[in-house]
Amino acid sequence: MTSHRQVAVVIATASLLVVGVVAAVVLCLPGFLNGGHGFMESRFLRSEGGNDTLAATHRKLLLRGKEAVEEPNRIWGEKCSRSDIVIDQGPTSPLPSGIPTYTVEIMNVCVTGCNISRIHLTCGWFSSATLVNPRVFKRLRYNDCLVNDGKPLVNGGTISFEYANTFLYPLKVSSVACY
Repeated sequence: MTSHRQVAVVIATASLLVVGVVAAVVLCLPGFLNGGHGFMESRFLRSEGGNDTLAATHRKLLLRGKEAVEEPNRIWGEKCSRSDIVIDQGPTSPLPSGIPTYTVEIMNVCVTGCNISRIHLTCGWFSSATLVNPRVFKRLRYNDCLVNDGKPLVNGGTISFEYANTFLYPLKVSSVACY
């Protein structure tokens, strides 16, 4: 009789352990696989205009490119430079089909108060499995993408979009126009 009880206790303990491990994997693993923080991962909500709004109890900072930040080398009277545009991008929740998605934020951080237009980025053969609003971001040709349809990004302004692809595209400012 005692050996049956011991077997029952061992089976019950093992069952609880398995349920605990499965619960931990279900709650945490999907967020970690997508570069997040498990069940506390930030979520982006799609708006009608194609731009995204962050909805989270905390803010997960987006990854900055691996390249060093270019410091401005201003000549007297120069209003702005390429380094006044900062690009941050990071992974978001994948599509139901499993294709990874990424959110890109392009910010005008000009300290002289300038508005910057005709922002061109190096972007390779940029493409997305989901539609990106072409007024926000579009590839003109290989390695040349245009931001905000060439219109000014006001000082302190941010424009964002989401794209879906099997890999993250490295994006870097190639040229800007200042005024």
